[in-house]
Amino acid sequence: MDVSFLYMVGQAILLAVLAPFIAGLIKKIKARLQNRRGPGIFQVYYDLHKLFLKDSVVSPTVSWIFSVAPFIYFAAALGAAALVPGLTSLMPEIGSRFVDLFMLLYLFVLGRFFLALASLDAGSSFGGMGGAREMFIAVLVEPAILLALLTVAFRTHSSGLTAMAGVGADESSALALIFAAAAFFIVLIAESSRIPVDNPDTHLELTMVHEGMVLEYSGRWLGMIVWATAIKELVLIILFSTFFLPWPIVGWSFSAKVVMLVGKILLCIAAITLVETVTNKMRLFKVPGFLAVAALLGLLAIVAQ
Repeated sequence: MDVSFLYMVGQAILLAVLAPFIAGLIKKIKARLQNRRGPGIFQVYYDLHKLFLKDSVVSPTVSWIFSVAPFIYFAAALGAAALVPGLTSLMPEIGSRFVDLFMLLYLFVLGRFFLALASLDAGSSFGGMGGAREMFIAVLVEPAILLALLTVAFRTHSSGLTAMAGVGADESSALALIFAAAAFFIVLIAESSRIPVDNPDTHLELTMVHEGMVLEYSGRWLGMIVWATAIKELVLIILFSTFFLPWPIVGWSFSAKVVMLVGKILLCIAAITLVETVTNKMRLFKVPGFLAVAALLGLLAIVAQ
């Protein structure tokens, strides 16, 4: 069996196990910055355990779409975790040339599409509102993330994620990379459903986007969605840390490279919590302007090549 395939499966399992910890760590740091005690860093694991012990309550009016959406959403997040160049960027000799940028983006779109479709399938006014808002934001986010990642892809003349992870480390001071990093960080905030675009900690009608889509879910299915959301957030953090914080590690030992990658991930987490602490929830009609900045920065990054 191909070593690359075994590595990808192992990485997907590892990231799936670590994702709730990262989500809990973000909550803890955010609480400390706001002078609150906050939940423990393992609270997300406890929440998932509680949800998976409960049965799902399903409306009799829903179709098969509502039933399969959590599984597709989770499978898409797990597939993205397998493709992301995490440790592959540290061990390029085992990277697969078939791991493509567009394949990763397709998985993100697939999960979002079915979750938004399930929110409409339930017939709830809140679910329909959340799904409509999610697609409204997605139309603005997807061009921005594509432009930011294409900036890195153009440098290596390849859309292979392993090759892209290797090229960034040589030109960390390039102006194009700085623009692309700023664009991708804005996308990271939006895709993670965090302030100022969304607030994952509330269920207020005027503010919720992602939470509105999953209000009709409960039990094991809700647990799968919560877990998949945490995995997707960790994948985006690793993408940002790998492509846009490319500190030179040539000649380092493998353990030192792992420590550096963990340090960059923690730095990204600190930046996310700081942004959430110092900003307020943005009104929905102001979100397009905020995301347009990301798209403009991504376009400038490509022009600046």
